[in-house]
Amino acid sequence: MLNPRVICLGEILFDCISNQPGSPLESVTSWTSYPGGAPANVACALAKLGTPSAFVGCVGEDEAGRSLVDLLQTLGVNTTGVQYHPQAPTRTVLVLRSHTGDRSFVAFGNERSSDAFADTHLQAAHLPVELFQQADYLVLGTLELAYPESRAAIAQALSLAEQFFVKVVLDVNWRPVFWHEPDMAPSLIHEMIKRIDFLKLSEEEAEWLFDTTDPGAIAYRLGSVEGVLVTKGEHGSAYCLSANEGTVPTFEVEVEDTTGAGDCFLAGFVHQLCQHNLHEIRDPQVARQIVEYANAAGALTTVRRGAIAAQPSPAEIEAFLFLRNQTS
Repeated sequence: MLNPRVICLGEILFDCISNQPGSPLESVTSWTSYPGGAPANVACALAKLGTPSAFVGCVGEDEAGRSLVDLLQTLGVNTTGVQYHPQAPTRTVLVLRSHTGDRSFVAFGNERSSDAFADTHLQAAHLPVELFQQADYLVLGTLELAYPESRAAIAQALSLAEQFFVKVVLDVNWRPVFWHEPDMAPSLIHEMIKRIDFLKLSEEEAEWLFDTTDPGAIAYRLGSVEGVLVTKGEHGSAYCLSANEGTVPTFEVEVEDTTGAGDCFLAGFVHQLCQHNLHEIRDPQVARQIVEYANAAGALTTVRRGAIAAQPSPAEIEAFLFLRNQTS
């Protein structure tokens, strides 16, 4: 197996998606489980796109955890950074769907507390240093900031990234249901942002953290980042990459399920960063092409159910973009 160019650190879990679109939680009668968790989704999508990736996280010593790790390995994701917890179970999340395919994360399996799952116990002392010595990028989310042990592991990962000159990509991925004290989140996230290179947010997250959805304004305010991406759902994506600013419209597809679309967008973006020298994103045309590729990756994920299972292949993305360019 090739040395991973991208480390994705955080949660891996099962999304239990409602089989009754539009129904509230109390009216749902059945669920279908799909592997998920934003960092794991990104790791799998990168592997499918041909960029060697590693996943670092903690699962339970249970059937669910073993099956998730087996899936990672089947897809070619490096799992040497996976830790196992002997008591805490692998996380499951209940996900409601609207009639238009949009989803909301509402509760956890077996009515457990948010902090009762294995992913919260990721140990900083056991992060594999050798992965950071070889990697080019570290992808992080913010959900694991909600828990003391995994928060310490994130801090250690950031220190290792700084030590070995690994670029850091942060997906804010705001999910209030994960936090016992949601009011703690903004200050913790802003502290984390001081140590990253690329920032990806939804427009709701951008408004929440920065009171603007303009990526150029956010990049200017931060001063230290190389790129900011703001995803706007059906309205496409806005970006500021090495001072190149623009908006890429969404691709119209028949949406089945939006779960994991943002993660595949991010994987498409990081994959493209790995295909280019960083100085190339100073070229306005290259910057726009990178975001168009990410948009296509995200859009194609919505035409099938689930997150990982729905991720497109490189050939699908390239054919999709070719057809769109031919008809535009």
